[in-house]
Amino acid sequence: MRVETEIRYAATPDAVGSMLADPSFVDRKCAATGALRHTATVDGDASGAFTVTTVRTMPTDTFPDIARKFVGETVDIRQVDSWDAAGTGGSRSGTVVVEIAGAPLRLTGSLSLQARDGATLQTVDGDLKASVPFIGGKLEKAAEPALKMAIRKEGEVGRQWLSG
Repeated sequence: MRVETEIRYAATPDAVGSMLADPSFVDRKCAATGALRHTATVDGDASGAFTVTTVRTMPTDTFPDIARKFVGETVDIRQVDSWDAAGTGGSRSGTVVVEIAGAPLRLTGSLSLQARDGATLQTVDGDLKASVPFIGGKLEKAAEPALKMAIRKEGEVGRQWLSG
């Protein structure tokens, strides 16, 4: 299943890149998504390439029954965002991988930061795949709303972060 979404920030790409590489921001966005607990590491910094790795333990009480059968009452979600060094005007590209421990579900895709109309547009463009015969499509459809909610929440937290 294709997943395409964007977050718009009223800031420069350099400011957004610095935010994304800030461990305090990463902690704040993990907490805002409803994680019961999380770990976060940032390797590198915004002056060059950097990688943000998070592992969030999330409750599954809002998951559809079909998904809960695979994962139980909580699920560990591992996300790795790898950003290249900034290019012209602070633009960046990168990759994202999201895996759910114990579930046959994975998101792989590309990330970008681009200046657009006096703001910065962060895009996520990826493929969400469930490797289960017959019901894989149902699992993908069940997971997509939670994934998009987490991206929207990151945008909310980011806009608050950037506004001071």
